[in-house]
This record gives sequence, structure tokens and C-alpha cells, in this order.
Amino acid sequence: MPANTAELLDLLDLTRFGDGSFLGRHPRTRMQRTYGGQVLAQALTAAYETVARDRVAHSLHAYFLRPGAADADMRFNVQELREGNTFSTRRVEAIQEDREIFIGSVSFHGLEPGLDHADPMPMEVPTPDKCPRLVDVMDARFGAHSIWHEWDALDVRFAGDSSPGGSIKQGRHVASMRVWVKTEGELNDDFRIHQAVLAYLSDLTLLSVSTVPHPVVFMSSQLQTASIDHAVWFHRDFRADDWMLYDMFSPSASSALGFSNGRLFQHGKLVASCAQEGLIRQVEARALLS
Repeated sequence: MPANTAELLDLLDLTRFGDGSFLGRHPRTRMQRTYGGQVLAQALTAAYETVARDRVAHSLHAYFLRPGAADADMRFNVQELREGNTFSTRRVEAIQEDREIFIGSVSFHGLEPGLDHADPMPMEVPTPDKCPRLVDVMDARFGAHSIWHEWDALDVRFAGDSSPGGSIKQGRHVASMRVWVKTEGELNDDFRIHQAVLAYLSDLTLLSVSTVPHPVVFMSSQLQTASIDHAVWFHRDFRADDWMLYDMFSPSASSALGFSNGRLFQHGKLVASCAQEGLIRQVEARALLS
């Protein structure tokens, strides 16, 4: 996976090889399958290549149909579903080794003035400088492993969860977790890039929240996990190279499926919302991803 911001940006530099078709490279990885956030980010980038510059993505909805191979590039085919006066809609499919592994839709909007309100950012959250790096938390809990460094292009700080002894009290939500996140380096001013990076990072911790109340470990031999569907709504301007608080909670887990919501705040403002359902199947001991 990209080890720094430059490599992440290179991953988002797609090659056009036909009308509405783009090639997305696959990075070297220790993982056994493609990281879902990578597919989300590349699919959004491909869709952006087919709309006018004044259109801004406001929602992304996706299904992961099959696990992606960790050593093969992907072809993204973009289909125009609608081109209206203020909205544009695109369908995106990802093909890998002649198999469809992902389908999604992206809606774009020409910005216009309107009503404006938002939930406030959670109170009493420690600042990023007072939070440990997520990779250090993983090392301490589960032992040092190269898999924790797959996302070194991001700076992720653990701000607490609602597990027994955790810093977030169980109240409205029985399962909660918060992280601060940004890219490890600076980005340019192209807002499309910032949205693609947010899509990339949105998949990193969201499903794991659904296991917080349970005596299982998300990245372990105890669970078989996989993203099934994922949605992102972009509300306001933000920069992915500045700290965002990712406030996540899981309203439900049942039938080996976990459901999680997430809200991203920057400078106290709600900038994006996410939702995801994924497989959290308890299994016999299996090897950690390597």
C-alpha cells in the first residue's frame, strides 16, 4: 500500500484507455486482498474524469461484489446515467482479471446556496497531539506486525472507544470509536483529490467499530471480515491533509453482519458522513493477514 502521500497521489493518477474507461494501478501490498478504500478512491477519481469541472461529488454509494486480487490492476468503466442542469450521475464498475469486483454510483452537484445546519462535533475529545498513533495502539494490543503499516500514507491517532475500560462511555451508542486522521504529507488544492483521499481513509476503521462491544479482535484469527457496501456523503469543504475527527458508532450487529456509521469533522464542522455494512463472521483460528 502507499507508504507516503506521494505514493497515494500516484495511486489516484488513473490512465485513460478508452471512452469512459480508466486503468487504476494496484500497489504492492502485504494484504491478501485489495483494500476497499483504494477501490472507492479510484472509482471516484474515474467518475470525476467524466463530469464538468463545476460539478462536485456529494454522494458515493458502492457494493463490493468480490474480493479484489492484491496483485492485479483494475479497469474502471464509467457510464453516464444522468446529465441534468444541476446534477450529474455516474455508474462505475471495477473489473479485475475479467471479473466485476465492484459497482458504485456517484452523484455530482453544481454548488448553490441553501439552508445550512449541522450537528456539533463531540465534546471533550483529546486533541491529536495527545492521542497515540493507531499503529502504536495496534502494536501494544496485538504485537508488532507489518500489516499495521499498510496505511502509512495516513497519520491516524486513536482517540478512544467504548470497549470495557475505554474512554467513551456507553450511552446513546453501545459501540463507538474515534480517531483523528489526515494524510502524512501535504496535498494540492484540487478538491477532487481531497474527496478521493477521504473516500480512501473512510474504509480504514469503520467496520471495526461493530466489534467493539464483543470479546473478539477485528484484525485477528477470530473473525472473517469484508466490506460489503459503503456510502459517503460530502457535506462541506475540507482538506484531507488537515486533521479530521472520525466519530464512528455501530447501531447494530446481527447475523454475522456489522453496520456502522461515521461522521467526519474538521475545525468543529461536519464535513462528511459515512455508512458501511460488512461481514464479521466468527471462525476457527486463522492466520493474520500477511
